[in-house]
Amino acid sequence: MRTHAIKAVRGIRWYLKQSTGEAKWDEYLERCRNDGVEPTSRRDFERHRAEHNEKNPQPRCC
Repeated sequence: MRTHAIKAVRGIRWYLKQSTGEAKWDEYLERCRNDGVEPTSRRDFERHRAEHNEKNPQPRCC
């Protein structure tokens, strides 16, 4: 029973990270580690991401 609860919590956490964009930050940090590059600040990363999304709009359902 406890393992089901843990799996459920992990699934919810994954979903929230994907839907809020938190996963993009984690992927960026991992890429920087692999490439041996110093990452920018979170603020700069989010600013760049927002500018990119404004210049390259993607169709959405809602």
